[in-house]
Amino acid sequence: MALPAELAARSALSRVCTRCSISLRRQGRTPTANGFLQAAWQQQRPLTAKSSQARHAVNFSSSPAARDVVSKRFSSGSAQAGLSSSSGGSKRVLAPDDLFHSFTNSPIPEIRRRAAFIRQHASCPHHDHQPGGTMAPAHVDFECPDCGLPVYCSKEHWADDYEAHLQICDTLRQINEDDHDLRSGRFFPEFEYAGPQMEEALINMTNWDTFLYTRNFNAINDDRSMRQVTRLLTYPVTIGSIIHELSPYNIKAGGRLTVEGLKSFSALRYTLHPPKSGGGMDVRGLRFEAPPVRIFVLGARAESSLPRDAWVQLAHLFPRARIHLILIGPESMLNRDDEFPLPPRTASNPFGAIVEDRVWPTMKISTIVDYYHTIHKTGYFYPYDPYFDCFVLFHPGLGHPASSHEWEETLPMLLETKAPIIVTGYTQADMERDIDWVNKTAAGEFDVLLEPGENRFRSLRWDLNDLDPQDISAGNWGVWAFRGKRYEATRKSEE
Repeated sequence: MALPAELAARSALSRVCTRCSISLRRQGRTPTANGFLQAAWQQQRPLTAKSSQARHAVNFSSSPAARDVVSKRFSSGSAQAGLSSSSGGSKRVLAPDDLFHSFTNSPIPEIRRRAAFIRQHASCPHHDHQPGGTMAPAHVDFECPDCGLPVYCSKEHWADDYEAHLQICDTLRQINEDDHDLRSGRFFPEFEYAGPQMEEALINMTNWDTFLYTRNFNAINDDRSMRQVTRLLTYPVTIGSIIHELSPYNIKAGGRLTVEGLKSFSALRYTLHPPKSGGGMDVRGLRFEAPPVRIFVLGARAESSLPRDAWVQLAHLFPRARIHLILIGPESMLNRDDEFPLPPRTASNPFGAIVEDRVWPTMKISTIVDYYHTIHKTGYFYPYDPYFDCFVLFHPGLGHPASSHEWEETLPMLLETKAPIIVTGYTQADMERDIDWVNKTAAGEFDVLLEPGENRFRSLRWDLNDLDPQDISAGNWGVWAFRGKRYEATRKSEE
């Protein structure tokens, strides 16, 4: 029987939001130019009233029964993800050398349903179906025999456009095999994360290999296993790689960190890496402690349902600091509806926050199902301090036409805090679109802290956009950071 941690990671990995699901939520029932997506959102799991209005605070450190609820959620997560029949912990469905199957004829029911969704909503990319072409738009129906995905409306169009398809065919096949591997029923030793380590052991953040090695993870010698484990760890490690004192981002040539970035992140690192105080367990050893560093994850989706073992990696990176991870967003409880009774909003808990206290002795996680700008207006988290606060936006779609309006009210409030804002993107184009939007919306009101570029700790696993099989991306592919501009007062010398 698979261990709970392994099941939790596998379940979460199967539910990580893809670009397809995100765009569907953003568009609602809005059709595309060819009208193919009019009912697409109706077939997705909606955000229920229960999950859209989280109601009463749960303190998991106070009740063993409450903690048991969480462990059961992680150990039974595969059932929620539809994995109970296809990848149960004790039943092997696919052998390691039998991972390639066409989506339509897959032995995994979940993948067959995905193939049906792609056939129903994805458009054929052949030039005959494009504007100005000779044929009307058509859905994909023909599966490439090399990658196993529906990619064209017919064999003729696939053959005619074969050279263009070859550019992504190998990657699509890799996605195919990775999806089948996730549901193959094998045991995933790569999801057994490393625990705390001695403080004298330095962490090397040059790349994934050096990080996992110096953090004492079990050896991962298979590329596919590396892709699976980085798909979840990319969220906490991306944050840690930027705010850690041994960050690979620096002000040297090619280091991408700006002078303003050095100032901002040095403030955070001062708190995250405090000197040893000589404190102890007895009365004489009592010492003052700094408040916890608050990491606000705005627009939280997939990251809110990550196994807590993954998020605890942040606590292991900063063993002498206290961390409060705050997940905020209307979709932050998506896929988590059945975890525990959701709290009512009360005077002591006005936003119905779900508080998972002591997921680690120095870390707690709060989840709030609401827009950040609604909370900011109330002053609930005031005051903000660049030494203790940091904002993170994973794939926010700042410049996406369907979601940019959701950030128009939030952006000025984020700049007002003067705290660092870390932003990731699915692709270079996605990241550049966000940057252009920020430049237009807040021109002259922000400083770049980390120049845009590829994230050293991006997910090594590729994702497929089910609405467009030609569109492939990687979680947290790119990263950049900025904050509100600080105006320093200067005195004009008297003559």
